[in-house]
Amino acid sequence: MKISYHGHSVVKVVTETHTILIDPFINGNKLCDLDANTVAADVILLTHGHNDHVGDTVEIAKRNDALVVAPNELAVYLGLKGVKTHPMNLGGAYDFDFGRVKFTHAFHGSSYQEEDNTFVYTGMPSGILLTVEGKTLYHLGDTALFTDLKMYGELNDIDVAFIPIGDNFTMGPEDALIAADWVNAKIVVPVHYNTFPVIEQDAEAFAKKVKTGKGMALKVGEVFEL
Repeated sequence: MKISYHGHSVVKVVTETHTILIDPFINGNKLCDLDANTVAADVILLTHGHNDHVGDTVEIAKRNDALVVAPNELAVYLGLKGVKTHPMNLGGAYDFDFGRVKFTHAFHGSSYQEEDNTFVYTGMPSGILLTVEGKTLYHLGDTALFTDLKMYGELNDIDVAFIPIGDNFTMGPEDALIAADWVNAKIVVPVHYNTFPVIEQDAEAFAKKVKTGKGMALKVGEVFEL
């Protein structure tokens, strides 16, 4: 499979049969190299309901007739907007034709801000364990450091972990290094940084400090094969 990073928390996974987008925040993401009007996707996975993660999901999903897999309340909300969804919840797993998805805990918030500035509650925030083509990817979503991450590392053979390092809204680099040790992934990719001034971080410096697994600070649009 081919894996690429597209700024903020946007990850694309291309398998032999499917293109999977995680948290496709494109418009409004100055770092993203994707075009929401043309990007292809068969599946969209969402960690939580904040606007900088839901992003362009509705438009992309409708144009591609893509399936959106998300925490229950978020999936129901998007379904009301005419999107094809599969609702899940924390601790639950499901075997799809593209792979297996399991939602994990994340310590954060989850709500969607409408254009009129009202907020819609979108359920629990989450991380996502995606197992596809014999490999397991763990997108931690937006989260603080918490000890269950060690359990997830012990229970799963994780090939790639996408860990937020931006600080302020999520864990910062110091806590993210601890998370990397606990998750015990073979490859650690920092995400959720440099999109806004308040979360500016040196991803290369973080990657060099990763002790458990290989730190890999991907450039926007950079692809690696797993």
